[in-house]
Amino acid sequence: MLTETTEIGQFETDYGKLRRDPAVLKRMFYSIPSERPDTPLLDRVSDPADLRSLSAQELSILADELRHYLLYTVGKTGGHFGAGLGVIELTLALHYCLETPTDHLVWDVGHQTYPHKILTGRRERMHTLRQAGGLAPFPLREESPYDTFGVGHSSTSISAALGMAIAKAAKGEHSRTVAIIGDGAMTAGLAFEALNHAGATNANVLVILNDNAMSISENVGGLSRYFARILSSQFYLNVRESGKRMLSGLPSAKAFAKRTEEHMKGMVVPGTLFDELGLNYMGPIDGHDLPTLVNTLNNIKDLKGPQFLHVVTRKGKGYLPAEESPIGSHSLSKLETAKGQNEKKKTYSNIFGEWLIQQAQASAELMAITPAMREGSDLIAFSEQFPNRYFDVAIAEQHAVTLAAGLACEGMKPVVAIYSTFLQRAYDQLIHDVALQDLDVLFAIDRAGLLEDGPTHSGVFDLSFLRPIPNLIVMTPSDERELHLMLTTGFQHPGPAAVRYPRGAGIGTETPDTLEVIPIGKALNRRQGQAVAILAFGSMVAPALLAAETLNATVYDMRFVKPLDLAAIDSAAKSHTLLVTVEENAGQGGAGSAVGEALHDMGHETKLLRIGIPDEFIDPDKPDAMRARCALDASSIIDRIERFKHPR
Repeated sequence: MLTETTEIGQFETDYGKLRRDPAVLKRMFYSIPSERPDTPLLDRVSDPADLRSLSAQELSILADELRHYLLYTVGKTGGHFGAGLGVIELTLALHYCLETPTDHLVWDVGHQTYPHKILTGRRERMHTLRQAGGLAPFPLREESPYDTFGVGHSSTSISAALGMAIAKAAKGEHSRTVAIIGDGAMTAGLAFEALNHAGATNANVLVILNDNAMSISENVGGLSRYFARILSSQFYLNVRESGKRMLSGLPSAKAFAKRTEEHMKGMVVPGTLFDELGLNYMGPIDGHDLPTLVNTLNNIKDLKGPQFLHVVTRKGKGYLPAEESPIGSHSLSKLETAKGQNEKKKTYSNIFGEWLIQQAQASAELMAITPAMREGSDLIAFSEQFPNRYFDVAIAEQHAVTLAAGLACEGMKPVVAIYSTFLQRAYDQLIHDVALQDLDVLFAIDRAGLLEDGPTHSGVFDLSFLRPIPNLIVMTPSDERELHLMLTTGFQHPGPAAVRYPRGAGIGTETPDTLEVIPIGKALNRRQGQAVAILAFGSMVAPALLAAETLNATVYDMRFVKPLDLAAIDSAAKSHTLLVTVEENAGQGGAGSAVGEALHDMGHETKLLRIGIPDEFIDPDKPDAMRARCALDASSIIDRIERFKHPR
């Protein structure tokens, strides 16, 4: 029997018992539907205004249809769905009780917004998710007036919603503003910075914490509903205000009244922290109980000042495999691509995970840090084998980097496993706390390059923002073997080092059995040709070699962005009439710019063509199509070089 214990009031829940309830079993889904489900009620909802004419019973039926349809569409497109399944009822209640889009919903992270998209006029376009010209995988202001703030990175909702609420007050507007935060986003400092400021304002903002870290059993649901009903009821609110007025004439009455209320709340709910921050805490309530959600939101939606509603949900709610494995079901691959895959190449993340264990076995001082990316960075095996040397700091990238700096100060050898796009959030710590002090920290930068999720998750700026930092070595592996070699090289280097590598599988090269290093700052001549020399970085070595066959060009695997192999650049400039740099990074300030600076400093006048990601955000599509759009595939590289040599 599955029993879960929560820290909220020390409630003990038994979700296994609840799941065996016939009513729950009847509404549980066990597989991803391959055919479009029958959703007659959902088909009538073209926008949230259609919801507001529904009865309570119809709203409950709609929740089942919406959950079924979400499973179907994500099965067709792939994408995040565990969080979305968990907020079906909350999404319905918000659009049912509020006058969206006049009232603003600000969703955090974006993983949980697929139901929101379905209900806001985009139902029949969900099959285009993460495709060229299709729907964005996250809220996007240009896509819909219901998407009030673009997101993708976590923990931004409260800050954005607070800014909106303050602006509305300044303009004399009275529409409501709601931030919905959850799925781990409350672990980031940004969220608490915003809460701290919100409590110091009179802004009319409602923060909803979607807490899916636990389940609610029938007993706990009833108790929490009772507390929420009391704390959000007009009776409670009137008594609270009356008590404040009655005590207003007494010395220190305001402080006394506040302390009295806090002590009363502290006996029954976990809201004292949020009350101390200046927000009126209510909850926790069952986030899958539609009547309770609707009643609570109707009670509190017009309250003045900052409010905080704690809603407890179950990630993957209603789909048995996701409920049993909420982490593994965070995202789903398309059903078509999931079939028939008997043999898979190892991904770059797999290579990193294997190397980390190998290096940890040889180096007792190795410590691994990740900001909530254990599964994505393939740290599961390491965390199990070396639990005392593994630190998941949650969604707190700034802390992850400075924690590594502190470990390095005491002689440890920290390895920070982090996605390229998330390292952007810790840039100051990277410079000030690690590089400035020349500390021995290795950054394993995953998901570098263009990703199917689009500009919020593509890691296309790291070479540009890493390159100017003193003391930092920056490496770009071209295959699995090179990744293994560079990780070892960076780890053994006495100072800060970064290895950036792409998502997905490599080309299938074997990795070394031993922990070998390579000379720092030395490129490899992978092909000798004439006239044209292609200086390729990382993932671009493979298409460069293909292009070189047609062009009879020389190809250098540059390996290092910093320090550059100046001798290789000098030799290439002297023996070729055109140098071409290719990188899966922004063209501005990246590896190509570094080569251009080196040529200038050496006094070479050799022509230089820089090929990189153009100065724009690249919309979601298949990664290969995104690279082709940016002229980073072999045929495009050939075309760019020919047009440069023979301009029209």
